[in-house]
Amino acid sequence: MVLDGLLRERDDLLAVLDRVVALHGTAQLIRDTVGAHSGFVADLDGPGEAVIRWLCGNRTGNLQNLRVPVGQGVGGRVLALGKPARVSDYISSPTITHQFDAQVRGEGLAAMVAVPILDRQGGKPETVAIAYAALRESGDFGDDAVRDLEGIADRAATALRLAAVAENTKDNAVSAERRRMQSALHDSVGALLFSIGVQVRDLHQSIQDNPMLDLRLRRLESDVSAASSALREALLALSETSPERALPVEIAEHTRSFEARCGVPARFVQLASVPPMDAERTAMLVAVVREGLLNVEKHARAVSVVVSMGPCDDGVQVVVADDGTGEQVEAGEGTGMGVRSLAERAARLGGHVSLVRDDDGGCTLRAWLPLPCR
Repeated sequence: MVLDGLLRERDDLLAVLDRVVALHGTAQLIRDTVGAHSGFVADLDGPGEAVIRWLCGNRTGNLQNLRVPVGQGVGGRVLALGKPARVSDYISSPTITHQFDAQVRGEGLAAMVAVPILDRQGGKPETVAIAYAALRESGDFGDDAVRDLEGIADRAATALRLAAVAENTKDNAVSAERRRMQSALHDSVGALLFSIGVQVRDLHQSIQDNPMLDLRLRRLESDVSAASSALREALLALSETSPERALPVEIAEHTRSFEARCGVPARFVQLASVPPMDAERTAMLVAVVREGLLNVEKHARAVSVVVSMGPCDDGVQVVVADDGTGEQVEAGEGTGMGVRSLAERAARLGGHVSLVRDDDGGCTLRAWLPLPCR
């Protein structure tokens, strides 16, 4: 018997943790407790309008999804005043407006009472829904009936708060799982694709006298690039971040992944906030960071790497700087195929890319792009 009672309490708790179930149950409770022929609940759809969505005891669909603006009918009066309203005969009542006479007559209702479902958390009570009770003949809902309906409204308000907490907890759990999946994919699949890309590029340099094998490697490199793009889209979806707003997040992720993969301390520094970039510019700047980190991994014996980003000259600049002793390069756009390709892409967008040897022996890859036209 005790176990049965606990199971019933569990089922009741799970029911109120769902907003729809809670409000549908409120409509049933109104009918049973107040002794009305019909009980129904309207949910707020904005600050000035309620929508009747949950009904019990109705014979037609006249009231289903009926929109009730503030001040109109019994429910609109409750919405306007924030207190109960009642009529002994809806159609003939002089105290309400009559925009909904056709629907009420079609449902066959007469006496009606409505009370606000109030959220009392915080300061001033706020109406979050409306509870109605109705009879199919003229009559009076007394003070006891109003108090009973207000008691039901208080229970409904509690149920709505619990449902909101449960929904927020669920959303937080889903977000945490998405972040876990994103991190796992980035660190495993992303690192693997990056490694394959590095090996393919190295092979290109060693088989230049074999056109057939070179062609196959280029196809493989294209496939790896496509897979990387697909992974990037999946990671953006999991992070719930649009491509235009993903730039700092993605650069930070690439920096963190480089450090985990190579064991070289690397940090990302955002010098100041930057305006959102369109998808093409975002992809371009991310590609610069990836190329810079790739060059460090392949050529530099770096002790540390710093990736920075910030606004600069009506545009956005990213810099990948290492303190290694990599291969000598000439000042300018760099001598590597990857850097030259990036410089060409940047030029098409009105920007520029440069790779220079620093005075202390390290290398700095720098890219600047103008902001998109608005």
